[in-house]
Amino acid sequence: MSAQCCAGQLACCCGNAGCSYCCGCCPKIRQSRSTRFMYALYFILVVITCCVMMSDTVANGMREHIPFFEDICKGIKAGDTCEKLVGYSAVYRVCFGMACFFFIFCLLTLKINNSKSCRAYIHNGFWFFKLLLLGAMCSGAFFIPDQETFLNAWRYVGAIGGFLFIGIQLLLLVEFAHKWNKNWTAGTASNKLWYASLSLVTLIMYSIATGGLILMAVFYTQKDGCLENKILLGVNGGLCLLISVVAISPCVQNRQPHSGLLQSGLISCYVTYLTFSALSSKPVEVVLDQHGKNVTICVPDFGQDLYRDKNLVAGLGTTLLCACILYSCLTSTTRSSSDALQGRYAAPDLEVARCCFCFGSGGEDTEEQQNVKEGPRVIYDEKRSTVYSYAYFHFVFFLASLYVMMTITNWFNYESANIETFFSGSWSIFWVKMASCWICVLLYLGTLVAPLCRPSPHFSV
Repeated sequence: MSAQCCAGQLACCCGNAGCSYCCGCCPKIRQSRSTRFMYALYFILVVITCCVMMSDTVANGMREHIPFFEDICKGIKAGDTCEKLVGYSAVYRVCFGMACFFFIFCLLTLKINNSKSCRAYIHNGFWFFKLLLLGAMCSGAFFIPDQETFLNAWRYVGAIGGFLFIGIQLLLLVEFAHKWNKNWTAGTASNKLWYASLSLVTLIMYSIATGGLILMAVFYTQKDGCLENKILLGVNGGLCLLISVVAISPCVQNRQPHSGLLQSGLISCYVTYLTFSALSSKPVEVVLDQHGKNVTICVPDFGQDLYRDKNLVAGLGTTLLCACILYSCLTSTTRSSSDALQGRYAAPDLEVARCCFCFGSGGEDTEEQQNVKEGPRVIYDEKRSTVYSYAYFHFVFFLASLYVMMTITNWFNYESANIETFFSGSWSIFWVKMASCWICVLLYLGTLVAPLCRPSPHFSV
């Protein structure tokens, strides 16, 4: 029995089949999901490492509590106080190693259509060796010669990759809005209750968007001053009104009968969220009052107390950041999402209205899942064909690595960046979020206006 257990654990390091021996107490899981979970776990480990490197609190704690700290730093040639292992330059190197890791696997998994090939086995297994490879690549980046030239060049690559990652997420948001409206509209032919559902959800989203803009006008502006906030709120509110009018205009309705207020309501909610997030990321403005005391303006009074415990804010902010990035990566790498980015949509007559349309229809158990009763805990759902694009999956994580690198290092304010002050405000993050907001509106307007100039299935909603 012990020999079988050891063999199972060894096999778990090499492939996914052996995991069934040492995970007997775990619930059944599909092969495709377990693979993506493992890569996501590697991603989280590196992100946590980067956050630790950007933390002054951790660096000071190590310096105070680790015996012979300076001797250890000199022994590993990391500087007198391990200054080469902290700060934005260290994060750039670690993220360079992680980005190279995912880019190599992106090239390795090109044009894989089934899980029986040798390259597919490498993608779905050998986890221990891939962890060693990831660690080696992240560590090896510290030995790249001519560090200054490398960091300057890699900074521009990171900015381009980070914006591409944001662009993909915005494209998928627009695609999701159209898919939602098309799916629920398809149900109105057989059940008029879908009209009520569409109306209710649309009303809720416009209420959230309108209420959010009003609350921001109350808390982030003042009677005298805050002109910049007033202009931004007015512009973004006007953009929400513009896309709503365009979506229901007669010329758009003639070409795209499925276009409606549901999509524009969802985009308006997202614009409102990005506006709030940008205003929250804006550096605090301090002025002197009539008594000569420093007073913050253009910020809600209760918001001034949110950043007192820097460790708590940094921990919660980092957790939310990781969760949002992982959600974006995993949802954008499904087969339907990758097809949508390439302009391939399901035929309208095949749409079946469902409340949870984005998770697929219920009862779609694979043949493997129905036949498995006991034994292996891994359900091999890719025996016939892959359920997602391996290469595209790794490419999205490659871009996510660059996005994490730029976000944690405060984008273009990298020299003064640290994780404790990251969530208290930065002009770079403020403008990145505002630009994302406007790009999202332009992308949605493009899906509405472009078919008027050149009808194409690519823009069909």
